Amino acid sequence: MKVDQETLQKIAHLARLEVRAEEEADLLTSLNNVLTWMEQLNEVDTTGVEPLIHISEEQNVLRPDVVGEHLSREQALANAPQHDQQFFQVPKVLE
Repeated sequence: MKVDQETLQKIAHLARLEVRAEEEADLLTSLNNVLTWMEQLNEVDTTGVEPLIHISEEQNVLRPDVVGEHLSREQALANAPQHDQQFFQVPKVLE
């Protein structure tokens, strides 16, 4: 598959990219090189190769989610500069 100038302009429009006229030739060459490389990958025999779910075999080690000590509402609000006995009060950010 080859990318022509019209296709490049459609892709640029969909991606909301501004492609200057002097950049088009280099961009077309790069896109066509990538597509050629992908076609070469399609020729590789992958029979019997399991698809990868993750690149790495490492597993994330997570701690168990257990309830521990927590602050009461009064303790949490004790050092708050402003509160209404129930919630923290902060300055308005958006109008």
